[in-house]
Amino acid sequence: MKRRSFLKKGLAAGVAIGALSVPTIVKAQSAKTFNWKMTTAWPPGLPVYSVGPGSPVAFAELIAKMSNDRLKIKVYAAGELLPAFEGFDAVSAGTVEMNHACSYFWSGKAFASQYFTTVPFGMSFLGYQSWLYNGGGIELWKELYKPFHLIPMPVGSSGVQMTGWFKKPLKTIEDLKGVKMRIPGLAGKILAQVGVDIKLLPGGEIFPALERGVIDAAEWVGPFLDRRLGLHHAAKYYYTSGWHESATTSELIINEKAWNSLPSDLQAIVHAAGMAMGMESILYLESKNAEALVDLVTNHGVKASPLSPEILKRLREATADTLASYAAKDPMTKKVHDSFMAFKKLHDPWSQASETEFQTHIR
Repeated sequence: MKRRSFLKKGLAAGVAIGALSVPTIVKAQSAKTFNWKMTTAWPPGLPVYSVGPGSPVAFAELIAKMSNDRLKIKVYAAGELLPAFEGFDAVSAGTVEMNHACSYFWSGKAFASQYFTTVPFGMSFLGYQSWLYNGGGIELWKELYKPFHLIPMPVGSSGVQMTGWFKKPLKTIEDLKGVKMRIPGLAGKILAQVGVDIKLLPGGEIFPALERGVIDAAEWVGPFLDRRLGLHHAAKYYYTSGWHESATTSELIINEKAWNSLPSDLQAIVHAAGMAMGMESILYLESKNAEALVDLVTNHGVKASPLSPEILKRLREATADTLASYAAKDPMTKKVHDSFMAFKKLHDPWSQASETEFQTHIR
């Protein structure tokens, strides 16, 4: 009896000690903190892309709150730590842990990267995000960036973007020939097919280039952010057909080694914060663009209009030719292209029956 009593007491004591020790270990693990740097491709002070709702700063603040300051991220605008277009290489090398930009800036490193910002004549925000999250898009994005030791994810959207600002009106496709235009991504390659002289400039350089005549036209985002850059002071013809960027998505890239160093709960927090910024950014811009477009037309003499059917028809043809040509040259581009187009084919009838029917007949 004494032996049984001793064993029971010993077992109880062991269980008690174990119960006390496990939370202590968990607490020690969870107490580890991380201090990271995030560079961006955006000028300082720019709403959504630098500060305010849906921005990298808001993203970092949300992660700090959700993690109880276990993951702190210091955000650097373009030029504060790195030039605008050097974030990809810096994160790949592990110089910084994160970069916020748009994936189409990296087309020279991986052509298919452009599909993860937007695709001309592609899908709406709903369709495009559905492809990313439920159609295999994000998995392909990760596969594409694996050789660069990068983990990518969507962290924002500006929805439909405007064709851009022009110093002269566009009536026919001939009016585009020889025009020097700032525009990135697939749209630039497509416009080059119809004679446009493409220039890639960071956001902070667009207005002075347009004002001084270094370029004749420029695409940025939409009415609210375009007004913020002052583009309406340098050009008055504003074309609104969002053929080239109907669901423009912002990208976060994370150094793979740094990502793997995070415990699973912090990784989940980063993912959740990214999805939150996606909604916050597009909803904020939807409200601000509505007011800004009215202001630009009413108070600043801006002539806002869609591109002509003739121009859009030629751009649609050039888009099909360009995408098919590049897909034929590179297996990874073809893999991404085929995935996107297959999902678009599946989604288009539903988009027609829901969004298009509402906009055309119900509203």
